[in-house]
Amino acid sequence: MPKKKNYKNWSKKDLIARIQNLEKRKKYGLVWEEKEEKVAEQCKKELPVLKEAKNKEIITDKNKSVNLLIEGDNYHSLSVLNYTHAKKVDMIYIDPPYNTGNKDFIFNDRYIDKEDAYRHSKWLSFMEKRLRLAKNLLKDTGVIFISIDDNEKSQLKILCDQIFGENNFIAEITVRTSSINAFKIYGNKPVRIKDYLLIYSRNSSKYNYNRTYTGKKGKWDSHFNLFYNKRNNRIMDLKSILLKKGLLRSGQKIGSLEIEDPKFKKFYLEYQDNICQTGAYKDSPEKKESLKKNGEVIIFKSKSGNKIYLYNGRMLSFLSSSIKPLNGGEFRGIALALSDIWDDIDYNNIQNESPVILPNGQKPIKLIERIITIYPKQKDLTVLDFFAGSGTTGHAVLDLNRKDGGNRKFILCTNDEARVCSKLCYPRITKVIHGFKNKRGLGGNLKYFKTDLVDAEPTDKNKKKLTEQTTEMLCIKEETFEKVMGRKNFKIFKNTNHYTGIIFDQLAIPEFKKVIKEIKSKFSVYVFSLGDDTFEEEFTDIKQKVKLFPIPEAILRVYRRIFK
Repeated sequence: MPKKKNYKNWSKKDLIARIQNLEKRKKYGLVWEEKEEKVAEQCKKELPVLKEAKNKEIITDKNKSVNLLIEGDNYHSLSVLNYTHAKKVDMIYIDPPYNTGNKDFIFNDRYIDKEDAYRHSKWLSFMEKRLRLAKNLLKDTGVIFISIDDNEKSQLKILCDQIFGENNFIAEITVRTSSINAFKIYGNKPVRIKDYLLIYSRNSSKYNYNRTYTGKKGKWDSHFNLFYNKRNNRIMDLKSILLKKGLLRSGQKIGSLEIEDPKFKKFYLEYQDNICQTGAYKDSPEKKESLKKNGEVIIFKSKSGNKIYLYNGRMLSFLSSSIKPLNGGEFRGIALALSDIWDDIDYNNIQNESPVILPNGQKPIKLIERIITIYPKQKDLTVLDFFAGSGTTGHAVLDLNRKDGGNRKFILCTNDEARVCSKLCYPRITKVIHGFKNKRGLGGNLKYFKTDLVDAEPTDKNKKKLTEQTTEMLCIKEETFEKVMGRKNFKIFKNTNHYTGIIFDQLAIPEFKKVIKEIKSKFSVYVFSLGDDTFEEEFTDIKQKVKLFPIPEAILRVYRRIFK
């Protein structure tokens, strides 16, 4: 038997240390051997900044939001965004390396193969650092979607439970990626035709997914077909309701209702005022006329007089008080239950969606669009993808903006290994904005940045250099990209309703104040200081006009926290 420890002889200091070690010990979760990563270690000696590639800027409408493309290691990009976008991002979608062992995952400048004994540890070390930085960017209402396959799905789930909290797990979606009819034989294993999509919120009590879905005319989407029957307090699916009402034959597909069902002797392309008696779907007279003209509203009438109203293939209302939306939500269509199996997204047409030739493993635009439209109030989102690759997320955001007049913004981060950023992602976004082949351009604005590094040693010289290198970061933080003035000791930038001032020498404060007094707008003013001084006493006469920040100290505080 092991010798029993005599704690009576321990000092108070030893006992406290022992208790502290026990408290720190992981009680449950994922344990792996941490592997040092060069880019992370590098940030202890050099700090990441951004430099704009001016020749790659695209501006099609100065009144619209600016999208960002950042070329460089995404650890450096996320570090910068921890200053510029802390708690500003609504949604993150990433498609990280799956760690298949087939040259898809690089760690410390070398591909990780299946024979590497630390294959999973390296991948987890890599992902953990980036997911922790990414979490800081999400709003309280924010959500992250992560594509993954069987190789790391189990490990990723537990890792995300640790980082985001098990209570913030939303769902694990199974996404069908190919047809069983086009398979390869893989020994005695089943054919893999699926990926997974893990969904986590920043705060589950504040996140609520959008239950509406835009289907195609005359076609019901199987993911959104549940209704709540108030009369007997149970959930019924759409097919059961139609069968019960005698509006559907046994074995008949719901999508065939439009023309095939003999019960519907007549249907009207007519928009009636009482089409939404629940008051949940209201359109202007102009909208109604447009719908009537284009035949987008179809009213079916059965022999019993029951009516079903379809709007682009979605149910608007049963004229029955017993049918109400699930969870008592607003009746905005057939949007009442989101399935965790997505088997209706076409993966066979990916190459035709893009103006550039795509490598294997890309995701279809429709997948990203569905993800974005799950988010409530999703027409004005900031969407981040820090494994951007070919830029599908940016393409999807621009496509949705064109479709519904939204003002979403994207931030894409990718390295330039195999020229993926300069020869794939950037050309694709450029052509999508301007148009390609016979396709009309989607419009949009883009700023292209590259990551860079400056010496981290806290000398006066290095602080000055860091300040000079952070102009782009400050413009990104304030979203003020239009230069108003660029003098030696201070610069001024603006957007449609806000100004940013950057003062590199405190002696230039009087001249700066004289200039901005003529401008009728609020200012965020960043003043170079070797310490933490914002020189407030020099701005007392215009204190209502300015909000002051010390630089580089405001940036260094963030970097000290994440690089500790």
